[in-house]
Amino acid sequence: QVQLVESGGGLVQAGGSLRLSCAATGRTFTMNAMGWFRQAPGKEREFVAAINWIGVSTLYADSVKGRFTISRDNAKNTVHLQMNSLKPEDTAVYYCAVDKGMVSHSTKASYDYWGQGTQVTVSS
Repeated sequence: QVQLVESGGGLVQAGGSLRLSCAATGRTFTMNAMGWFRQAPGKEREFVAAINWIGVSTLYADSVKGRFTISRDNAKNTVHLQMNSLKPEDTAVYYCAVDKGMVSHSTKASYDYWGQGTQVTVSS
């Protein structure tokens, strides 16, 4: 059974940093792109960042570009999201997901495995 487990969320003040991690079990995803999405209360789930299968190509939402960095460790079947200069508007539940293919995508329909999410709260 495939499972994606996110960790690293929490409460942080504006301007602070958090590092999210996502560990995949049940199968390896070294040939799949992976991504992070987030969902704030009352809003649609939105794309944050994605990384291709080998980790050399990344994609970011404009709202996080320059502040967030996605990375992956295929040896450990994990993906990370380093979040710096956090803002209150970054508050959301963050989800990692596995793409159906090798190339990064920003659309939810491109992903077929999802984690349960980890809460990130940024206070002003």
